[in-house]
Amino acid sequence: MNENELKALISLLDDEDSEIVSHVEQKITSLGEEVIPYLEQEWESTLNPLLQERIEDLVHTLQFDLLKQRLQTWYEHESDDLLKGMWLVASYQYPDLEYIKLKQDLEQIYYEAWVEFKPDSYPYDQVKILNSVLFGKLKFAANTKNFHSPSNSMINCVLESKKGNPISLCVVYLLVAQKLKLPVYGVNLPNLFILTYKDPAYPQFYVNAFNRGLIFSREDIENYIGELRVTPRDAFFEPCDNREIIKRTLRNLIHSFEKIGDHAKEDEVKTLLYHITGQDLSGD
Repeated sequence: MNENELKALISLLDDEDSEIVSHVEQKITSLGEEVIPYLEQEWESTLNPLLQERIEDLVHTLQFDLLKQRLQTWYEHESDDLLKGMWLVASYQYPDLEYIKLKQDLEQIYYEAWVEFKPDSYPYDQVKILNSVLFGKLKFAANTKNFHSPSNSMINCVLESKKGNPISLCVVYLLVAQKLKLPVYGVNLPNLFILTYKDPAYPQFYVNAFNRGLIFSREDIENYIGELRVTPRDAFFEPCDNREIIKRTLRNLIHSFEKIGDHAKEDEVKTLLYHITGQDLSGD
C-alpha cells in the first residue's frame, strides 16, 4: 500500500458507518508498527476531533501490540539486560522513550560512583561508598509522599526525579553496583524489595535502597518475616533473576493504576503481565 492509498484509508476513519470504521481499523492495524508515523502525520494535519481520537486509539493499539511482542522477546531471550526490561515497562507510558538515553543516564551515575569507588575495600565499605554517592551526592530518595504514583515504576522518571519506590531504587542501585563489578542482586521480600551482597569470600548481607542503603543481616529479615506472620522461604534470602524483577515491577504498576482509579491502564498492564507469564495478579 502506497502513501496515497494509506491516507485515503485513514480518511475513512471518520465515516458515519461504524462497520466501515471497524473494517478500516482492522486493515490499518494489520499493517503493523510501520504505519504509526503516517497516522501521527495525519493526526497533525487534521482539525477533525473525531478523526484525531480514532487515530490516537489506533496508534495506542499498535504501540501496545508492539510492546507485548518486545516484552515477550525480552522475557524469553534477553532477560540478562535488566535496563532493557525496565525500558520496555516505561515505554508503556512513554512510547517514544529511547533506550540509549537511559544507558547514557546510567553511565553518568556509574561515572560519579566510579570516581569515588575503592575496588580493594571491604564489602561494607564498598556499599557505604555507593550509598554516599547515590543518596548523598546525587540525592536519590524514597518517594514516600507519592508512593503509589505510576512514575515510581518508570525508570526514566526515577532517573530524572531521583525519587522512586523500593524496586526502582534497587534497580538503579544494582545496575550501578554490577557495573562496578560488585556481586549485588535483587531479593524478593513480601511487601518490600531489597538487595543482597553475595560473595563466597565474605558473609552475605543485605541492603535497603528505600532506606538510603541501610545494611542489615539475615536475622533482620527473619524478624521481618516473623512480624508479617509469613512462612519463611529461600526466595526471601537469595537473589532473584531479572524476570522476577520485571514481573514485580509490572505488579506494582498494576497496583498504582488501581490506587489512582485508572482502571483502563490497570487492565492493560495486567494484560502485559499475563502475556509474558500467565500471571495477572495485582501489585505488592
